[in-house]
Amino acid sequence: MRPAPEWCEDVTPFVRVLAQLDEYFSGTRRVFRLRLAPGGTAFQLAVWEALRAIPYGQTVSYAELAGRLGNAAGARAVGLANGANPLPIIVPCHRVIGADGSLTGFGGGLYIKRALLSLEGAACVADLFSAYESGVPCA
Repeated sequence: MRPAPEWCEDVTPFVRVLAQLDEYFSGTRRVFRLRLAPGGTAFQLAVWEALRAIPYGQTVSYAELAGRLGNAAGARAVGLANGANPLPIIVPCHRVIGADGSLTGFGGGLYIKRALLSLEGAACVADLFSAYESGVPCA
């Protein structure tokens, strides 16, 4: 696909986003302060708002997040909404982990999830195969 001939690049609308992402990756920003307007179902929007409440460097399980939303049995639904998050990093879906402390699915790959949690100084960084090797669960 090629852009229309009249198209021209303009990063002006993204200056604040780019600056805040740079600060996040340099370790100086812990909370994003941006106006967001993601499109999704009411449930997805509730999950994404709950993701924004997870503090920098901390993790919660899908089941715990479902419980916070009033549906203790809704871990899978939370996982699906988490996976549909259109604004990863800014809406920190990487902070949600398995109930056993393991790193589970992430659209960018588990190595990226591990790197983001490491950048944030999360208590542990494990995956499905090494959750118990370190002896420190991610919860």
